[in-house]
Amino acid sequence: MLLYDCKHLMGPPMRYSKEHKLETHARIVKKASVRLREKGAHGVGVADLMKDAGLTHGGFYAHFDSREALVIEAFAYAMDRSTERWRKIAEQTPPDKRVTTIVESYLTPEHRDDPGRGCAIPTLAAEIARESPKTRKAFAAKLEQMIDALAAQIPDVPRKAARKQAMATIATMMGTMVLARVAGNGDFSDEILGAGRDAVLAGATPPKRAAKKSALRKAATSARH
Repeated sequence: MLLYDCKHLMGPPMRYSKEHKLETHARIVKKASVRLREKGAHGVGVADLMKDAGLTHGGFYAHFDSREALVIEAFAYAMDRSTERWRKIAEQTPPDKRVTTIVESYLTPEHRDDPGRGCAIPTLAAEIARESPKTRKAFAAKLEQMIDALAAQIPDVPRKAARKQAMATIATMMGTMVLARVAGNGDFSDEILGAGRDAVLAGATPPKRAAKKSALRKAATSARH
């Protein structure tokens, strides 16, 4: 009887609201995105990820069908943050300086030394390339969004040419960041960052403008002769 009374006093099991579940889900994804960028897709277990979010391992499947599902959401979250950061920079920068500003804000010692809060591509791309077709497809979709976001900041250039330039810019930035992190955080690493910045910015002049400048130089040379 006493046991019955205690159960009666305790009432029914606590049920969380839909909003609480969504907030918890978002917290897990955010925490996981940091840890995955720090340790890599295979460097962190589900138990560790849940512990970071303040939850038990057993609660994982209440939010995700599989570990792969969490990985996809986590790197998508990270890439969305990078794309949004670029858009905010663009909003505060004159059109002709947007790409330069984005590149200079990306290839920095601060970004190099804090992978957990940086771009997901340098830390996860090599691993994602060996994942399932589903994971690669999700990653590729986010990469294309990132390319389109950068291409939109290149003025006075046809869309196809802007996309091509954005692809080359992103590839060079990501590769530079990977090499800079491999080199550590000393002078050699700083040198790599600087070389990458110079290489990207040397090719950042829109083709139309470059052609116009070339024509003006030729005209000026002809006038002198």
